[in-house]
Amino acid sequence: MKKLGILAGVAGLAVSTMLLASGARSADDAKLEQLKQQGFARVAIANEPPYTAVAADGKVSGAAPDVAREIFKRLGVNDIVASISEYGAMIPGLQAGRFDVVTAGLFMKPERCAAVAYSEPVLCDAEAMLVKKGNPKGFKSYEDIAKDSSATVGAPGGGTEEKLALNAGVPRDRVIVVPDGQSGLKMVQDGRIDAYSLPVLSINDLMKKANDPNLEVIAPVQGAPVYCDGAAFKKGDEALRDA
Repeated sequence: MKKLGILAGVAGLAVSTMLLASGARSADDAKLEQLKQQGFARVAIANEPPYTAVAADGKVSGAAPDVAREIFKRLGVNDIVASISEYGAMIPGLQAGRFDVVTAGLFMKPERCAAVAYSEPVLCDAEAMLVKKGNPKGFKSYEDIAKDSSATVGAPGGGTEEKLALNAGVPRDRVIVVPDGQSGLKMVQDGRIDAYSLPVLSINDLMKKANDPNLEVIAPVQGAPVYCDGAAFKKGDEALRDA
């Protein structure tokens, strides 16, 4: 899976073309043989379109799981079984053996690279914020939120945006953990939070579906890094990653 490439158009940052290739696997790849015999791989996802999405019928789709499903099929594993997880619980779940791989737009950061075995990058994205039309509090960065003692920001629990806000000086009680995009959208609309932060791809997807003229997207968030994501495997499962 390491020799996977996706040509991702980012600006939309919309994935336009996927180039998939898998090399020869090791003859003693016990993990892959186990997955082939059981017929599926267990994957951790976040319900964050367009990276990952769960339809009403339970079908999992999105850039990350679609790639994983195709690659596993090419390796002889017929399907994936997905579990929705908070970002902060994904790596512990992987390490505990509850998942075989994380395919959730889990951005590559030094502390995560030390804990898991990543595939090659799948796509890269900047950070964005969803706010009321006109950006009434004038947010351009997480530091702007920190400086406004009345401002609150929503973000996925254990995700990159939560950590970026905290590292920028936003107090813990003003960083609101939001379970999913629709909840974050509703909280901004209702005035319960002043901003909701996700990657650009996810915020743009949310904004498009909401079709709410009273909302506005701030992107990119000033001072926030651009991160790339990839499939994350348990340390020791490098043979599966490289298959």
